[in-house]
Amino acid sequence: MKVLIIGGGFAGINLAQNLAKNKNFSVTLIDKNNYNFFPPLIYQVATAYLEPSSISYPFRRLYRTKDNIQFRLGELLSVKPEENKIVLNNGELTYDTLIFATGAETNYFGMENVKNNAIPMKTLNDAIEMRNVLLQRTEKAAICKDMRERRKYLNIVIAGGGPTGVELSGMFAEMRKGALRKEYPELATSVSNIYLVDGGSQLLSPMSEKSQKDTYNALKKLGVIIKLNTRVTDYKDDTVHLSTGETIQSKNLIWAAGVSAKTFEGIPVESYGRGKRMMVDEFNKVANTENIYAIGDTCIQLTDKDFPHGHPQVAQVAIQQGEHLAKNFKKMVKGETLTPFHYNDKGSMAIIGKNKAVVDLPKPKMHFNGFIAWLMWLFIHLMSLISYRNRIVTFWNWMTAYFAQDQSLRMIIRPDKKNKEFIEDKCT
Repeated sequence: MKVLIIGGGFAGINLAQNLAKNKNFSVTLIDKNNYNFFPPLIYQVATAYLEPSSISYPFRRLYRTKDNIQFRLGELLSVKPEENKIVLNNGELTYDTLIFATGAETNYFGMENVKNNAIPMKTLNDAIEMRNVLLQRTEKAAICKDMRERRKYLNIVIAGGGPTGVELSGMFAEMRKGALRKEYPELATSVSNIYLVDGGSQLLSPMSEKSQKDTYNALKKLGVIIKLNTRVTDYKDDTVHLSTGETIQSKNLIWAAGVSAKTFEGIPVESYGRGKRMMVDEFNKVANTENIYAIGDTCIQLTDKDFPHGHPQVAQVAIQQGEHLAKNFKKMVKGETLTPFHYNDKGSMAIIGKNKAVVDLPKPKMHFNGFIAWLMWLFIHLMSLISYRNRIVTFWNWMTAYFAQDQSLRMIIRPDKKNKEFIEDKCT
């Protein structure tokens, strides 16, 4: 079976890994990047606590011993289901079975000013750009004589009270009180604020009430200004406009407020559901198609009795769907009966700061906070990294930062010219 997997995130990687070295499958993994990265830790790259290489790994190195798996650098443009063919920006490929594992992208809810001016937090490129931009703006603040203008450079507004927003808020608050005061003595007496804005009535809305309360109290103690039941409605001229009528003067609006799946030419319009997610059956086959499947954030499955409105767009769903689809493909080639997907919720967690985290476990129903939850968060995220090298490097960076109460990675590194080469060039 000739299998094409579009996307090398949690879902795509786990599907490919579970089909590796199986002679019944010829697998091609396609991604617009040549590396896999670990999204739950990109905020640590963005805040200069980890290098990009700590949470990323090249696909070709990952699969160099897997004879039945190939990697193709490219971006999907369209699908031709009637021909079993896909069109990339650098060529075409045919398939027997096509799997979408394309994840989700940042959703700006139609606000063009926010899209054009805010700092997104979805990809590794976003994290690197955010690190450079914030460091450059801090340097500008250090030489700015106008106190009102200086405050614009230093104020940070984070839209979105999910794990990413909470983790960024806690990290910035601790850096403001620690490392930045030491390295920027000229800013020691400057007023700066960190705002966390969310449209809901609680932070970390999918988690337990105890986790929500613990998180709120911990962030308040760190000095984060939390605005609930409040949405960002516009962002222009260094001014964040809120749904309450308030405004915040800041050059730094970080957008972690929502995601949306992607649509692709050639997939029937009727195949898409809420949030542009592809509607799939209990076997993850896309509605109104014959041999096209979708897994992870890009799909919505309404057949799981425990999740009648669809699964949450989290890593564990993507991982389990990738593994489960691989098992079903193996059954398919043997002519065996396929098994429907059922999500096993293993719990949720978020880190707030040093020695501070919250963890909810569903079976048995338990809640942890503080130092124990922090250790659990560290262990789970460390073991979830894709290679031993990533785990060792990340562990070393974490331990250095913990005992030194600082990290030495705050360097602004930008190429003189943007690389213009490219995968669009077709080899003839």
